[in-house]
Amino acid sequence: MSQESAVAQPPAFGGPDAAAPHDSRRWLALMVIAIAQLMVVLDATIVNIALPHAQQALHISDADRQWIVTAYTLTFGGLLLLGGRIADYVGRKRTFLIGLIGFAAASALGGIAANSAMLFGARALQGAFGAILAPAALSLLTVTFTEPKDRAKAFGVFGAISGGGAAIGVISGGVLTEYANWRWCLLVNIPIALIAFFLALPIVRESKAHGNTKYDIPGAIMSTAGLGALVYGFTKAATEADHWTAPVTLAWLAVAAVLLVSFVFWESRVKNPLLPLRVVTDRNRGVSFLVSILVGAGLLGMFLFLTYYLQLTLHYSAVKTGLAYLPFSGGIIVAAGIAAQLLPRVGPRVLMTVGGAMATAAMLWLTQLDLNSSYASAILPAFIAMSLGMGFIFVPLSSTALSGVENHDAGVASAMLNTTQQVGGSLGTALLNTIFITTVTNYLISHAGKNPLQANIHGYNVAFTVSAGLLALGTVLTFLFIRKPAPVLAADGADSAIAAEPVMIH
Repeated sequence: MSQESAVAQPPAFGGPDAAAPHDSRRWLALMVIAIAQLMVVLDATIVNIALPHAQQALHISDADRQWIVTAYTLTFGGLLLLGGRIADYVGRKRTFLIGLIGFAAASALGGIAANSAMLFGARALQGAFGAILAPAALSLLTVTFTEPKDRAKAFGVFGAISGGGAAIGVISGGVLTEYANWRWCLLVNIPIALIAFFLALPIVRESKAHGNTKYDIPGAIMSTAGLGALVYGFTKAATEADHWTAPVTLAWLAVAAVLLVSFVFWESRVKNPLLPLRVVTDRNRGVSFLVSILVGAGLLGMFLFLTYYLQLTLHYSAVKTGLAYLPFSGGIIVAAGIAAQLLPRVGPRVLMTVGGAMATAAMLWLTQLDLNSSYASAILPAFIAMSLGMGFIFVPLSSTALSGVENHDAGVASAMLNTTQQVGGSLGTALLNTIFITTVTNYLISHAGKNPLQANIHGYNVAFTVSAGLLALGTVLTFLFIRKPAPVLAADGADSAIAAEPVMIH
């Protein structure tokens, strides 16, 4: 989930700008970086609980509500590769500080949003600043801790913040939404960002990469715009009378296709590509990225609908909804630890296939939800199976996606793993929300006089079925194409942080 998360482009090691191995302030720097990482992780989960309240307060339509999620994940995922380059070239501390202030400002804008457009714009800005903040934080960690033992401890703290922060986010999101206001789920970022900013000024050291420092701006524009057009095309399919065959829907999907194909063509020609195609043409690595997209799509769509089901159908409070998600967060952490131990013995293919099968079964279980389903018997078993399955998927997926990467491509491959999760979450949320809207509309037309809540249940079940199909496809691809065992990631670099981080729920 999914994994939000802050996977970055690791900087060049050493050099005159790198922090000394025995920098006396390195553990204080870790504290500052951990505060920033906690903010990013909290934002990934805290907003999820507030979705129904924000939609109602700002009169957002069911078709457009997914933009609360996708406006963030699209800009975050689409600009993450560029964000890693900016951090390396402009200066990691400087980028870190800019990211903190920008994230706080965007959060303030979202917290005072007077309408849906203002909220969507603020979420997009959060994603953009998050895309430079996250790589800068991880890069600073990498250059600050140069000794393997210290670096292992530092990345252990970083991973613990990522895992535990997700659980803190769903609870705090529920508390703030119920006892304060949904707006505080965004405004809470402001004091956190300011604390990190003022602590970083005297504590964190500056460092930057040297040599070739050219940016692939056209590549970043084409990839982000192409993905945005694709999501907008999905949204128009939900609002237009002819849905998928409406001219405006087809036009936006065509624009998306042209931009994404152009991006691939550009990357194959430009001297300093945002995404060197050699990174994705390796069979194991390419399939791993594809599976990451499919898993992100299925998982993020599930959380969108479960939040609405819990609050609108079962009438859970915001706090109770947050607590209901805790078994999922805890299960991923437990399963990730087990997977890390089993990976060298059984290899990634077995773990990912078993995990994918468990996740698919859990999603199919959720298709049985009705108006009177019990959390204990209908949702909790699915949460447990899903979280264990995801833990078995993400650790070996990270290892396989990064195995065999040349040193000069390690940063790109690392960032791509998070990018594919974010992009998958964006596309999955938009696609599944569109399927939900069209399913509910058709149900109400063909079942006149039926309880409207029953139409929603039917829509949820169809969306869960499609999510199960996405997870099943990822499982089949894993079984068929992931062949060569990959080594467990060493705990001495950015790759370790990836393995330690569960998917983030946006």
